[in-house]
Amino acid sequence: MKKISPSLTLLALAINAFAIGSTEFISVGLMPMIVNTFNISLSQAGLTVSLYALGVTVGAPLLTILTGTWKRKTLMVSIMGLFILGNLLSAFAPTFLLLLVGRVLASLAHGIFMSISTVIAADVVRPEKRASAIALMFTGLTVATVIGVPLGTFIGQHSNWHMSFVFIVVIGLIGLIATSILVPKGLPIPGKINLSGLARIFTNKSILTSLFITAFGYGGTFAAYTYLTPILEGTVRFSASTVVIILVAYGVMVAIGNSLGGHLANKNILPALQKMFAALALSLLFLFISASLASQPLGLIATLLLGLFAFMNVPGLQLYVVQLAEKFTPKDITLVSAFNIAAFNIVITLGSFVGGQISKGSSVAFTPLGGIIIILLAMFLIHLAQKDQASKL
Repeated sequence: MKKISPSLTLLALAINAFAIGSTEFISVGLMPMIVNTFNISLSQAGLTVSLYALGVTVGAPLLTILTGTWKRKTLMVSIMGLFILGNLLSAFAPTFLLLLVGRVLASLAHGIFMSISTVIAADVVRPEKRASAIALMFTGLTVATVIGVPLGTFIGQHSNWHMSFVFIVVIGLIGLIATSILVPKGLPIPGKINLSGLARIFTNKSILTSLFITAFGYGGTFAAYTYLTPILEGTVRFSASTVVIILVAYGVMVAIGNSLGGHLANKNILPALQKMFAALALSLLFLFISASLASQPLGLIATLLLGLFAFMNVPGLQLYVVQLAEKFTPKDITLVSAFNIAAFNIVITLGSFVGGQISKGSSVAFTPLGGIIIILLAMFLIHLAQKDQASKL
């Protein structure tokens, strides 16, 4: 049997990552349309983001544990099948409840995909190429932010939001076919995961603190980002077509921020993360001021700055928790990675909920303030982690 080129396997993973990255935030651009279709409040529509994040949070560690003995290719095909099923249900959901069910099904696929795709990317290349392979696989998520979400929003605005989910289903089908053909069969199987690793992880102060830093630092953005389209359309009064263009520009800034964040976090991770969180908090404050003033020029600048700093911290957060796992619980690196993915999403749920409550109680323009409070919690935890490190020197 002819050996599959690692580059082709990474391409298949990147296509799947593009589909999954597109569906994660697609409802941000579609929220006004979903509100009108089901005659619901903006905070209720925010559940399409927060429940998705909750599904990733639960799905990443739980399904990683349950599928440890599955063949990796079989598991990847099953993941994409579940992903397609969830988005099909969302596309043709006759009620808001069924839309939420579809979102949760897709989120379960997302959680476990992120847990195992990094390992697969590392397994198909030589050891010295692993970092580059993982970066290439994650390119799919970056491209989804730059192209997938704005394109899905554009499709929804020029037909209906149902067709946006159909678009994602089509990308998912392409990913499923690519997985069937390009992911090799003989990949290493982790085997049954030892649940005693849970005790080792959650009794380790450093690892537990790092998971909370990930949760608060990443999730704080979503108190505002979940409601970015209503802010831009309803408060700053950009047209719907202009918002699509702004979302594309936002995605470009996310890509730039991710690249810069990886470079900045190569050395002295915690001080770098502290600076990134400070910049993110300031960008959210600027967004609040811009929305309060209903200024389109300031609103545009604030959105671009938010894109630059929103996910700049992700490479550093991932690297930090892996380094801690290698140091303290080397037998549980895969499980720690899964819990870090859960942490990336758990406060998306909180952030979206906080933003929804703020928009319900006052105005959507105040949602960035909720994000600032959450990010300040992450900065406080980094301060404690730095003090703990200094005391051990």
